[in-house]
Amino acid sequence: MRFITKKAIARRTFLKGVGTTLALPLLDSMIPAATASINTPANAVRRLGYVFMPMGCDRSRWTPGSEDTLDELSPILDSLAPVKDHITILTNMELRSAYPGSHATSNASFLSAAKAKVTESSDYYLGTTADQLAAKQIGQETQLPSLELAMDLLQTVGQCDNGYACVYQNNLSWSSPTTPLPAEAHPRLVFENLFGEGGTPEERRAALTKRASLLDSIADSIQRLKRGLGPADRSRISEYLDSIREVERRIQQAESATEDSPLPDLDRPMGVPAEYADHARLMFDLQLLAYQGDITRVTTFQIARETSNRSYPEIGVPDPHHPLSHHGDNEEKIAKLAKINAFHVSLFAEYLEKLKNTPEGNGSLLDNVLILYGSGIGNPNIHDHTNLPTIVAGGAAGDMKGNRHINFKEVTPLANLHLSLLDKVGVRLDSFGDSNGKVDELFEPLSV
Repeated sequence: MRFITKKAIARRTFLKGVGTTLALPLLDSMIPAATASINTPANAVRRLGYVFMPMGCDRSRWTPGSEDTLDELSPILDSLAPVKDHITILTNMELRSAYPGSHATSNASFLSAAKAKVTESSDYYLGTTADQLAAKQIGQETQLPSLELAMDLLQTVGQCDNGYACVYQNNLSWSSPTTPLPAEAHPRLVFENLFGEGGTPEERRAALTKRASLLDSIADSIQRLKRGLGPADRSRISEYLDSIREVERRIQQAESATEDSPLPDLDRPMGVPAEYADHARLMFDLQLLAYQGDITRVTTFQIARETSNRSYPEIGVPDPHHPLSHHGDNEEKIAKLAKINAFHVSLFAEYLEKLKNTPEGNGSLLDNVLILYGSGIGNPNIHDHTNLPTIVAGGAAGDMKGNRHINFKEVTPLANLHLSLLDKVGVRLDSFGDSNGKVDELFEPLSV
């Protein structure tokens, strides 16, 4: 039974400590009895996330076996089974603005649906990306308008791909056609950005050394807050704080391991977990905490970079990713590429399960998010930008019915999907990029 007070705690309540500002998750006590209806699906907080996978996939192992449902999940998508009721797979989508075809344009056009200006210099020009259009509207009520994350710290410079400046390949998010937003790959810096008081990196690090733990610095405030809460809210606060402490512990453990290492690791940022999967899980968990505390409502995550030569020996693929993507129809290479695809999807599936198991209001965090997972390349062997691997996950506050495979009879612009997702979170546009409509069939009431 829900504990709802007549006197509500403000939704934007923060606990402050030394160099720390902690936002709270949505509590029953934030909903006054007289206005409990504000927690209905129609008024739920909506979030929008994007997860980019590079270099396409093996379509034969990606496409679901069933034409309309996900009752026959493909080998690459099999890990999504526990959350398939919150999943829709879309087939036959195209990123026409990415042609004539390159890794740089795949990354650049994925969220912009715009053509990147061909240049190897600093006069680059693209377009404002979908996430930033959302951030300008739904991000103004939160501590951070948006959060840009990646797995690779290396920012290459100069010319990267077929006459395109590396900036197109490095950055998913652009706040204007000439302003790329760099993504952060270091978990500690993301953690400080979410829960610190801001300032320069040097100021944040100085504040960090003054406390043993973020939570220790606000222990008294936490106890005072708990005394005024009902049982359900006390439990929710405890679970939220436990999650924050666990993420902080994992970051500290990774930093300690790095300090003990005799040689620098040039393949990953200093202080991140040694294993790719552990690093990815941390970055996903940080996004969950950012949503749960309503620190941001818009996220982007580049799960690997285009042309990445990262290998994945932990799943039996010691070969670098990029050469495998140009497989030349070699079945052994295609099978290894599919293993990488499945590995990435499995980490995304774990994240979705955590969102599903995190209560919020009358449902879960997963019920109140929309997340686009996909690539700007279809067949990587030929740099094709048609028939893109595309997943939409979440509940859209009750509007999205999952367990569906939408196979468009005609090639459909990815921009149509962007337009629909933006519309669902309250960003109304007549068009976006090369859109020629919306994907109206994506959203159906769950009660149908």
